[in-house]
Order: sequence, then structure tokens, then C-alpha cells
Amino acid sequence: MNKKSNLTETARLLRIVTFVVVVAALYFGRSVFIPLALALLLSLLLAPVMTSLGRLRLPRVASILLIALCLSTLAFGFAWKLSVELTDLAGQLPGYKTILEEKIHVLSGLRNSNFSKVSETFGDLEKDLAKAGSESPEQGHTKKPPPGSSPDRPLAVEVVPQSNTIAYVENVLGSMGAAGLVVVFTIFVLMGQEDLRNRFIHLSSGGRLHVMTQALDEATRRIQRYLFLQSAVNAAYGLIVGVGLYLIGIPEAWLWGLLAAILRFMPYIGAPASAAIPILLSLAVFPGWGHAWGTMASFVALELIVANFVEPLLYGSQVGLSALAILVAAVFWTLIWGFPGLILSTPLTVSLVVMGRYIPSLSFLKILLGDESEISRGDLYYQRLLASDQGEAKLVLEQYLQTKSLDELYSEVLIPALSLVEQDRHRNELDDATLSFIMQSTRELIEELSDTSVINVAETPCLTDSSASCVVCIPARDEADELVGLLLTQCIERSGLSSHSVPIGPIGEMLSTTAELRPTVVCISALPPFAIEHTRALYQKLRAKFLISISSSACGTLQEISIKHNAD
Repeated sequence: MNKKSNLTETARLLRIVTFVVVVAALYFGRSVFIPLALALLLSLLLAPVMTSLGRLRLPRVASILLIALCLSTLAFGFAWKLSVELTDLAGQLPGYKTILEEKIHVLSGLRNSNFSKVSETFGDLEKDLAKAGSESPEQGHTKKPPPGSSPDRPLAVEVVPQSNTIAYVENVLGSMGAAGLVVVFTIFVLMGQEDLRNRFIHLSSGGRLHVMTQALDEATRRIQRYLFLQSAVNAAYGLIVGVGLYLIGIPEAWLWGLLAAILRFMPYIGAPASAAIPILLSLAVFPGWGHAWGTMASFVALELIVANFVEPLLYGSQVGLSALAILVAAVFWTLIWGFPGLILSTPLTVSLVVMGRYIPSLSFLKILLGDESEISRGDLYYQRLLASDQGEAKLVLEQYLQTKSLDELYSEVLIPALSLVEQDRHRNELDDATLSFIMQSTRELIEELSDTSVINVAETPCLTDSSASCVVCIPARDEADELVGLLLTQCIERSGLSSHSVPIGPIGEMLSTTAELRPTVVCISALPPFAIEHTRALYQKLRAKFLISISSSACGTLQEISIKHNAD
């Protein structure tokens, strides 16, 4: 036992060390990994274009060069136009000085408030103290010689820091180098796409080629679908922004719409960043506040509609991530890779979830990040009862009934939950109070969910007519078996037969109750595997008198009732 525990602790420690090493490698190698990841993302986005050009019988190299030339031209053209417009805007700012001063004057209208007066008072006091400290009583009325006129009054020298031109040039060259590296990586990935795919599958499959092939195909399909839909949404978003800004009267509205479409690929901060320049222009160009409020309201309304309705409807299910996972992934990748990590966060996390679906050792990724709950309804129901939350346990059953039948609820939720109860009880992991609460709560919920239109044969005696059938369910061992019998009784009643469930008790008492009811069929309800021996013993005592059907729950399903006729 201790050896097994030590192995478990070692495995956990190894996982933690592996995680730390991987994160450190991603952080310190970001200058290479970021361009490579962006290149892979671009190659997935451009793969349909490559396929279309291939159908035109254009050679692969020519197709890649044509795509690279078009994208580079568009990128540099947009960057040049944006820089020209920003430079022109900076040159026009003095012409908007009057309008800006009026708005600043309005915004500073609170300067006469009590808080502002207190601030001004402390500011004046600070100035007076500084002036008083700079003049001594002896020199208060003596004219001081000018600085530099004597050794006692040296000329003050102000150290001006070196220009930041070199740092600026380094940043620009670094960004251009990173962009060039992305282009080079993208070209080589597109040229050797099939070869890279085969190498990756062979390297990571570990002899399970079909698993890695399925995983890679699913990840590629999900990411391509996500990128295509996101591109369509962002293009429509930019078009609406451009048209709206044009109607408001913002200069160069088409440029700001295009910028909004591009920046929106950056989650969470892209939309506010794209709204900044148009809002500033509306404040500077137009007198009054109407245009500014209209611009802000347009961006807010459009973002609310797209983020809360359009995106979840179009590609919410395509991503396969929970909302919390998307947020956590954005924070994690941004901390490691900065703004490029924010752009790559969703595709990278989708890849991790797909790996968790196909690689057992990484299944925790699917549980943590996926949008599908890995806990079954039976487990969830049992977990809520363990937490003494009967209300939420009932809610689990009601939500399941919205799409499933009552029979399916019994066989797929309640019976598996009762099996878990029995397993924990036999391992002595449940105290008497918890066990009693679970059983009583389940009994009450079964009674509430049962079909009220069916005659309650617990209060009505079984029909004695020879043409009628009376079915009695007798538990094999304990209260869990009794609850399973109660479920079976309700299922039989809904089929039009008269049925009765015998309460758990001493075997002699249960046999007497069964004989008094004069049934035509007796069912023994038992939850395997713990009640099997008791079921055999009870069957031997019943077989001489009744037609016997053994009803058990195997793998969480109620099996069909089989009638065994008495050989006598």
C-alpha cells in the first residue's frame, strides 16, 4: 500500500515538474514559438485558398508566392494608409483646439467643488512652505548674485537623457523581423504541409496511428471552422462599424471599420481599442456631445449583440470550450506570450482539449477546459445528495426529464446513483445519517416524479380475477433494492398492469405479505453485485409458490422482465 502511494505521489510530482518545464520553455522560447504558432494558424486559415488554387492547376510554389505577395501588399498598404491618416490627424489637431477646449472646460466644471477647493488649498499651502524654506531670515531682503557669477553660486547643469531614437528603431526592426519570420514560417509550412503532418503523427502516435490521425483531423477541422466563422463575423462587424461611422460623419470611416475588423481578432481588448480613435475624432471634430455619444452607443450596442448572440449562435459549439476556460486561457497565454498569446489563446486551447479527448494521460484537459460536463447525471445526483442538497438533486432530475422519459430517468440516473450508494456503503464510506438522508430523499423524489394518473396499488388490493395479472416486487436485501423495486413497480403500472412493491423487512414477513397479495408474478429486485447471493436464497424460497422473474440492474439499465414458470 505504501509503495503504491509513493508511486502515486511520484507521478503527481513528475506531472507538476513537466508542467513547469513546458511553461518555462514556452516563455523563454517565445521569440521562436510565437512566429511558429502564428504561421501554423495562418496556414490553417489559408489552406482552403491553397486548395482552390490547386484546383486551377496552379503549381504549389506559385500558389504560395501569389498568396504571400497578396497578403504582404495588403498588410503594408493598410499599415501605410493607417500611418498617413494618423499623421494627418495629428496635424489637424490644432484646428480642433477650440472644440477640444470647450469640452475640456465642461469636463473641468467640477473644479469649484468642495473637493477641488480642498485640493487647491493644500496646493497653495505646499507652495508657501516651499517658498518659505528657500529663503532664510538673514537673506530675505538681500539680492542674491546670479548663478555662475562666483564659486559659491555655481551654474546649475541639467542632464538631458539621450534620445530614444535608437530604442524606437530597435523596436520597429524587431517587429518587422518577427513579421518576416512569420511570413517565412508560413511559406515553408504551406510548402511541406503533408510532410509535416505525417512526421508529427509518426512522432506522437506511439504506435496508435489511428488515434493521432483522428485527433489531428478533429483539431484541424475545429480550428479551421472557428477561424472561418470568426473571420466572417469580424468582416461583418467592420462593415457595420464603417457604415455607422460614415452615417455619423466620422472622417475616413472605412479605415476605422477595417481597423475594427482586424483588431477584433484580439479577444476582450480588440473591440475597445478599435473604438478609441473614432470616439476621439467625434470629440474633436464635432461641437457638442451628440456625435460622441452616438459613436460610443453604436460600438457598445454592436459589441453586445455580436458577443452575446451572434458568436455563441454561430461558433459556440465549434470551439468546444467552456466560457471560463476561454477566459482563463486568454489570461494564461497573454502572461506567457503577450498580445500574440491573446490572439492565439483560443486555437491553442482547442488543440489541448482535442488532445485530451484522444490521449488518456491528457484527459484532464478535456475535463477542465471542455464545454461538456464529464460527470454523469447519476453521479451528479448522488453528489448533490452527499452535499445534503435535495433541492438541487431534484433539479438534476427535472432537467433530465425535459429531454428524456421517466423510464430513462430511472434506468440511466437513479439506478446508477443507487449503485454508487451501495458501493460506498459496503466500503463503510457513508455514515448512517447520510445514508438515511439519501434513501429518504430518493424515495420522496420517486414519489413526486411518478405518474399520478396510475392507480396506487399499495392502497388498492390486487385484482383476483383470473384474467387480471398482479405483479409483486420484493427486495432482495436492503432499502436500495426496495427503491429499485419501487421503480419497477411504477414502470409496470404505466404498462397497464397491477403492481405492488413489498417494503424491506424480515424474509418471513415479506413472504407473508407476498402470499396475502396473491400475485400472478413475483419480481425480485436486486442491485448487483452485492445482492446476488441473497437473490438466490430468496428465489429458492419463492419458486415453489409463484411465477418468478428476476429483475436486476446491470450497467445502470433495467433488463426486460422474464417469466419463469414453475416446473411443478
